Amino acid sequence: GASANPKRGGQQGESKRKKKKNAKNIWLKCPKGTRDFGPLEMNIRDEVISTLREIFKRHGAVTIQTPVFELKKTLTGKYGEDSMLIFDLEDQGGEACSLRYDLTVPFARYVAMNAVDAMKRYHIGLVYRRDEPNVSKGRYREFYQCDFDIAGPYDPMIPEAECLNIMTECLNALPVGKYVIKLNHRKILDGMFAVCGVPEDKFRPICSAVDKLDKMSWEEVREEMVKEKGLAPEVADKLENLVKVNGNPKEVLKRLQNWEENGFNANEMVQAGLKDLELLFEYLEFYGALDYVSFDLSLARGLDYYTGAIYEAVLLEGGSLGSIAAGGRYDKLVGIFGAKDIPAVGLSIGIERIFALAEKAYKEKALAKPSATQVFVGSFDRDMFKQRVQYLKKFWDVGIPAETLMKATPKLQQQLKFCNAQKIPVAVILSHGDLEQGKIIVKTLHNSEQVETTPEEVVPFVQKILSNLNSEGGSS
Repeated sequence: GASANPKRGGQQGESKRKKKKNAKNIWLKCPKGTRDFGPLEMNIRDEVISTLREIFKRHGAVTIQTPVFELKKTLTGKYGEDSMLIFDLEDQGGEACSLRYDLTVPFARYVAMNAVDAMKRYHIGLVYRRDEPNVSKGRYREFYQCDFDIAGPYDPMIPEAECLNIMTECLNALPVGKYVIKLNHRKILDGMFAVCGVPEDKFRPICSAVDKLDKMSWEEVREEMVKEKGLAPEVADKLENLVKVNGNPKEVLKRLQNWEENGFNANEMVQAGLKDLELLFEYLEFYGALDYVSFDLSLARGLDYYTGAIYEAVLLEGGSLGSIAAGGRYDKLVGIFGAKDIPAVGLSIGIERIFALAEKAYKEKALAKPSATQVFVGSFDRDMFKQRVQYLKKFWDVGIPAETLMKATPKLQQQLKFCNAQKIPVAVILSHGDLEQGKIIVKTLHNSEQVETTPEEVVPFVQKILSNLNSEGGSS
């Protein structure tokens, strides 16, 4: 019989149904620290990647592909304190393997294995870290990296200047806003530690503490050095004045060349580093890239393999993202693999962070669209599938992305609804009557303008509209 309280009975049935449905889908999720990307995000990501690719190619770079997992021994011992974040795979019989942690070590392995003497290469690919994911900070376990490296014996500081110039070209071509590139030199850091009395076995740990000065106060960093890393307090105090030095490259350079306290400017390593940077600043002026640079003694990139200039691009507005590109010189990495040392310098673009900024920029301007389609071919009359396909092919043949509704006899209303939902900028609407009179209607969606053209002229006519739209930045 019917329930005395039909409403309540309905609710109970409802919650049972919900439970059943949820139980079925409970495991339908991405693994911790990973995520899916829909068409909208992927269209924006593709655009960012192709912008970067074009810049790298413009500078004569080639690309390579390496396996997404490497032998475990290829990766271990290359990442300092971060080695515990390497993702090991289960033994598949015989060889212990791990997912790659970055693209630099695989590149060094490739160079050593193939006896490469010189190469300018870029590589965009997924890397893996067994990190505690933090979505708000944009930290994931699977993410893209984008690297550009110049390996080979070239004249001092020319490859560095090229890398820094490419970094500015990449960041200027993408919607990231204002940024500054902090720059320092490993030899200056090591010399600074030596004259202040840091024991050599503490150079690297103290380095990674100094590197936190962009996120922590000097007091907090000093405490870490003294309490956690066991540095004598008076040594930490000697470091304080130096690590706080930053600003205009040429002015800071002068200050340091005349810095006599603790014999800083008499130290050989310091002198070598300053000499390198003096030359680099001169070259960066040729490229017009020096304006983006700040010489900053607190920059101490934590990785173990840098040997010369180091640099990191930081956003000046919209704070929480931190570094968006970084790199440096690493002359000893290839030699680790038993091959001869090949000098190399490179940079990594924080492509995931840039994806997030680009998504935000596109969505704010309402430019984001899920597909690359530029032209929709529709019809007033419902029996025109043949003609729609004929005109589609005309657009495809000249390389214009175009589509029609996948229905044989759709209503016009349905077609336009699809066109709007997909944010397709131009619609070409056919009808038997128009074609008999030698005309076709072309509609631009953003202002609902309708214009007539002829069947012969429709393709060049639409090309013109699209190129005007693109130059106004009206479509992605």
